[in-house]
Amino acid sequence: MAARIKDIAKRANVSEATVSLVLNQKPGVKNSTRERVLQIAREMNYGATQRIALNTSAGTVRFLQIAMHGHTVNRDHNVFIADYIDGLTQAAKTHGHKLEISSFRGDTAANIAGSILDSGIKGAVVLGTELSIDDINTLGRLKIPVVFLDTYHDFLPFDFVDMNNKDSVYTIIEHLVDHGHREIGFVRSAVDTHNFQLRDTGFWEAVQALDLDIKDRHVFTVDSTLDGAYRDMHEQILNRSKLPTALFCTNDIIAYGAIRAIREHNLQIPNDISIVAFDDLPASAVMVPPLTTIRVQKRVMGELAVQLLSRRIGNGADAPPTKIQVGGQLIVRSSVKKLA
Repeated sequence: MAARIKDIAKRANVSEATVSLVLNQKPGVKNSTRERVLQIAREMNYGATQRIALNTSAGTVRFLQIAMHGHTVNRDHNVFIADYIDGLTQAAKTHGHKLEISSFRGDTAANIAGSILDSGIKGAVVLGTELSIDDINTLGRLKIPVVFLDTYHDFLPFDFVDMNNKDSVYTIIEHLVDHGHREIGFVRSAVDTHNFQLRDTGFWEAVQALDLDIKDRHVFTVDSTLDGAYRDMHEQILNRSKLPTALFCTNDIIAYGAIRAIREHNLQIPNDISIVAFDDLPASAVMVPPLTTIRVQKRVMGELAVQLLSRRIGNGADAPPTKIQVGGQLIVRSSVKKLA
């Protein structure tokens, strides 16, 4: 007698509802549970559906790692992107997809789209960090399912998975206020990616919500590379008569450059000025002092992107767009001084 869902559920020690979610490639099940259920389903020769996620029909999906200008998708951020790939790889395995990775640097969206025509892939997760709205419109209208990772747009009809920039920025500015800081500065990026735009907006919304008064002289605009942030911050400090008690840097890389510049002006962190940032790259935990920052759930985001893509492949293009923003986690270390 053919195996039934109830038989799989009993052997896997899960509910029938969980088995149904797994076999129909629905979210809401831990990866370890999903893999166990799928393995048992195969062992029991469950054949009532062709959508068991680990069968060979799931096909190949591709991660398009795109650097349009390279100011943010570069060697400084390799670890960040590697975490995305870890999540993508794990979820692709869970859902039965072979994952390919293609890298593009300085190419046009039209050329990138053309390169995957007739490639036979089932769908693509596109790194959207440096993509413009026009780029997203071009790639989003491919004749295969597409999910954009590391960017988010309210008014575009595509699937997105991104960090919740505004909520996370509020959390870390509130942390500074809770430590007695009212004179807070902002080290923002001169590079106009959409995530940086959202962090800019989030900063000013947090300032308003927390009733802060930010001086123009406390806003610094710097390049988004480590060396560029150091160079620009070093020069701008020379022109400021007084620094704030704390700085929010729009990401960890910019914070590293800013800290180097601040130290060259004989200032100590956090005794003279507190620093917080966004991303939680590995170096932030081991630098001196360790950096208080927002941890981006990069592996989770990668997994969600493949889950969403796999569901889109299974359900077709008619389902409405899904837009996911994943909350960040405040990681408190030693770069903030508590004021009296």
